[in-house]
Amino acid sequence: MSQSNGQRLALLRKLMAENELDGLLVSKPENQYYLSGFSGGEGHLFITPTQSFIAVDFRYYEQAENESPDYTLCKVINGRSLWLPELLSSESIRRLGFESSFITFEQYSKLKNTLSESGLNVLLVETADLAGKLRKIKSENEIDCIKQASAIGDAAFSALPSLLTPGMTERELAWELEKFMKSHGSQSMPFEVIAATGANSALPHAQTRPEAVTDGQPLLMDYGAKFSWYASDMTRTVLPGKPNSQFKKIYDIVLAAQQTAIDQIHSGMTGQEADAIAREVIEKAGYGANFGHSLGHGVGLEVHEEPHLSPRSTDILENGMVFSIEPGIYLPGWGGIRIEDTCMLKNRKIELLSKSDKQNPYI
Repeated sequence: MSQSNGQRLALLRKLMAENELDGLLVSKPENQYYLSGFSGGEGHLFITPTQSFIAVDFRYYEQAENESPDYTLCKVINGRSLWLPELLSSESIRRLGFESSFITFEQYSKLKNTLSESGLNVLLVETADLAGKLRKIKSENEIDCIKQASAIGDAAFSALPSLLTPGMTERELAWELEKFMKSHGSQSMPFEVIAATGANSALPHAQTRPEAVTDGQPLLMDYGAKFSWYASDMTRTVLPGKPNSQFKKIYDIVLAAQQTAIDQIHSGMTGQEADAIAREVIEKAGYGANFGHSLGHGVGLEVHEEPHLSPRSTDILENGMVFSIEPGIYLPGWGGIRIEDTCMLKNRKIELLSKSDKQNPYI
């Protein structure tokens, strides 16, 4: 079922109480949207045990009123932050939490100076991401948005044979994929589209180049769409032209690693245990040193969020979590193969949200 802003605020206030906070400053845009519906991206929420405020400047007054009607609007005028000391004083705040993993040191310094100059006895308390902890478990409405975003990505992959023309460069292909997704309902891309061929595909976060896609070399495409602010993330690696034995060998190992993880990951295990399932397949094939990144990451309002599926992750996987499963093997000078799907945990098992074909990687 979907969650109301009031329900999310109630859960957040429970976390605030556990951390002995009588005020929380929310600055991260994704958290602002999650808690209030405000999509402007600039501003702050100020949450107390009983009150909720949104502070924005002139550009967003009307938008904040429309999108966050349950919040009291604080108008920021000429960039001055007088609204915060006034609220801290009126609400008798003594311990103010802030998102230490998001704001910069400069922003922290300005916040500290504002409090000092106001003569308020307020202790700033680091909180890495309280709202982010709530965002780990997705509601049905959130999952539906991610499914919609995944379907847009799937449609783009289905269109690949018509999008990829002879002599097309990586950069041109990346643009064609982006253009297709936007014309089929995606908002802005959740991250820069990757289209990498040949040796460039051996770079896990390759930059697209004005180099032509070449037959007989791996073509790795990593991209996502965004629907109602929720992201998807998918990678497919294909081989233009005739199949060759090297590509088939590496591809089959990566596919086996991913499928094994899909079959065996279940709720209750740690991110470390999930990562180990796929990693063991690749290590036994002799390519452990060529799989240098984590198996997966949470997907939602951000394309990289909690939980983490990595060799060091202690995150407990739970029903309702959405994350990627993306093993890869990268061979410098030859290329790389990665297969990635956006998945969710439902009834203790993995359910794929991205559904593009990966059994036949030849085009």
